[in-house]
Amino acid sequence: MKKHLITIDDLTKNEIMSIMEQGKAFKEILSRPIKKIPTLRGKTIGLLFFEPSTRTKLSFELAAKRMSADVLNFSASTSSLKKKESIKDTIMTLEAMKIDIYVVRHGFPGVPYIVANNIKGSVINAGDGAHSHPTQALLDLYTIWEKFGELKGLNVTIVGDVKYSRVVRSDINILNKMGANVTLCTPKTLLPRTIEKFNVKYTFNLKEAVKNADVIIGLRMQKERQDSGLIPDEVEFNHFFGLKPEIVANARKNVLIMHPGPINRGVEIDGEVADSENSVINEQVTNGLAVRMSIFYHFVEG
Repeated sequence: MKKHLITIDDLTKNEIMSIMEQGKAFKEILSRPIKKIPTLRGKTIGLLFFEPSTRTKLSFELAAKRMSADVLNFSASTSSLKKKESIKDTIMTLEAMKIDIYVVRHGFPGVPYIVANNIKGSVINAGDGAHSHPTQALLDLYTIWEKFGELKGLNVTIVGDVKYSRVVRSDINILNKMGANVTLCTPKTLLPRTIEKFNVKYTFNLKEAVKNADVIIGLRMQKERQDSGLIPDEVEFNHFFGLKPEIVANARKNVLIMHPGPINRGVEIDGEVADSENSVINEQVTNGLAVRMSIFYHFVEG
C-alpha cells in the first residue's frame, strides 16, 4: 500500500477490500462497552482542516482517539496563516512536532500533495476543493458492501450537484473499480464538461435515472463553490431533481438511500425519504468511523 491516501487511484482493488474487511472488525469493536484499543498508542495524528467540517473532522478525531493516538487539532482561523505565513512554513512547523499522520482538508485542489511533499509521515486527504474525497468514497463503498456483499453489477445512481462535488468523483472512481454500474443525474448546468471521461451513464430525467437502481446517492448543493445562476432556485431544483417518495418508488424495493451529509431537506432530498427504512444516512456516519480507523491502521508506519 502506498504511503499516502490522496485519491482512490492510490489504492488497488485488493487494498480497498483489505480496508473493508478491517473496517468490519473495527465496527465490531465499536459495539463493545469499552471501545478504546491501543493500536496507535504513541502515534500522533494531526488534523489540518483549512475549511469548516463537522462530520469528517469529528469522525477522524474520534477514530484516532478510539485507537489511543494523540491528536493535534490545527485551526487555520487561529494560526499564523492569518499573519501571511505560507502553507509550506506552517507544515514545516508541524513537522518539527513529529506528527505521524496528517489528515488534510482544504478548499483548493492539490494542497494534500503539497503537504505530502514536505513531510516524512503519511497524508490522508479529507477533501480538497472539488477534486477528491477518498475516505468518503471508502465509507460509502463499505455501506453498500455491508448491505449487498457483492459489488460487481450493482446499479448505483448518483443525483445532484455533480459539477462541484468532490465526493462524486471519488465515488465514481471506486465504484467503477469494483465493477458497479454508475448513472449520474443532474441539471445540464451542473454537469462537468469532462463527463465523457467519467466512464458512466448520465441522464437529466430523474425517474429514468433511478429505474432499477440498487443504490441512490444524493449530493448536497455545493453553494460555496458554485457560480451564480446555475439553477433558477432550490424549489425548482427539488421539483426536477429532488429525491421524493414517488421518485424512489421507481427504484428497486430494497434500494439504499445514501447521502454524504449534511443534507438539505426539501432541496436534494425530502425528509420522508431521508428518514425512511431504506435510508442508511446515519449508518454511513457510524461506518465512517470504522472505515477511518481502518485507514489509520493501514497507513500508519510501524
